Amino acid sequence: MGDSMWALTFDRAREDWATSRGLVRERVPVPTLDEPGAEGDVLLRVKWAGFCGSDRGIWDRKAFGDMILGSLDAEGKTKRIVGHEMLAEVVEVGPAVGERYGYKPGDTVSTESHIICGECYQCRAGDTHVCARDTIIGISRDGCFAEYIRLPAHSLWPTDLDRIRPEVAAVQEPFGNAVHACQAAPLQGRTVAILGTGTIGLFAVLIARGMGARRVIGVEVDPAHAELARKLGCDEVLRPALPPADRPWASDPGLVEQVRDLTGGVGVDVALEMSGFTSSLNNAIKITRRGGHVVMFGVKNGDAVIEDAHRVVMNGITIHGIVGRRIFATWEITRKLLEDRANGVQDAVWNVILNRGEDTVADLATWEPGPFEAMMRRHPKVLIRVAG
Repeated sequence: MGDSMWALTFDRAREDWATSRGLVRERVPVPTLDEPGAEGDVLLRVKWAGFCGSDRGIWDRKAFGDMILGSLDAEGKTKRIVGHEMLAEVVEVGPAVGERYGYKPGDTVSTESHIICGECYQCRAGDTHVCARDTIIGISRDGCFAEYIRLPAHSLWPTDLDRIRPEVAAVQEPFGNAVHACQAAPLQGRTVAILGTGTIGLFAVLIARGMGARRVIGVEVDPAHAELARKLGCDEVLRPALPPADRPWASDPGLVEQVRDLTGGVGVDVALEMSGFTSSLNNAIKITRRGGHVVMFGVKNGDAVIEDAHRVVMNGITIHGIVGRRIFATWEITRKLLEDRANGVQDAVWNVILNRGEDTVADLATWEPGPFEAMMRRHPKVLIRVAG
């Protein structure tokens, strides 16, 4: 495999976070298992990697700068390999791996991107998805936009390529985000609104349908994403008005009226807020029926203004904050949804969201930032073929 490999990186010694953008393809050392503490680790050859909304935030320097820079400070390093969604092949295992986890060279795996400590209060209580000392692949530790990656065996997820095509297997991690969000409240027989149909929102359309939602209403500004949401099973896709400049947090009364009309004046049972805009969160609260549920998945830094906050209490609305995936319960549901070809979910991910690989796949061997950025702006989800 040689001593060096291709990887996509951010390097604080080369570029300033505040004034730079994008990633750089360069040669970096191949990770090894010859370091202290690697007894339970596995060396993986990356085959496919998914480019996530988080990676877009890093590309544009709009997200995760504090975590990347802080972790580099802690490690005494300047360079971070980005990327956390992947499909890979086991190349080498540490001495403690085989007996405990059963992995061996040649196995195919994906991975949970949140590397948990296993020792904090949350981990001991079974809430490993909110581990107090977790590290995130591609953000607070080196990631998978590279030919090789070293990871702890306990984070890996065995993947059967006889049941799931490799391109779809590479996006099990973000699909699991949507599964976790859709698990927050019962969906069977319910009316569900999905506010923001980016990649995770589009996955949520499929999952809500798969979990028995009676009606799915999309809320989306981007016409291309709205059309994809319709193709994936939204009964209606509504376009919200943008909030006024002096009240960027304000809800849209016209949208609220449309949803009320569609639901006999009641409102939706469950609203999944996937965009991260405060105006969208207020829309979600306003369109949810009394006694309903609002699921917050979209991330926004800083403060937010909640309109008519007392109505959240008086209407008995339950608000859920969702992060990551429950490890590994969410992955079990993800496997069932994707491997069951009868439900059409895997085929919809490949044909619609990944556009059958047409203009959605870039090769690491020939990767260039300009063409890649143009491709990622055209599609909600793109892949990097590393050794696929």
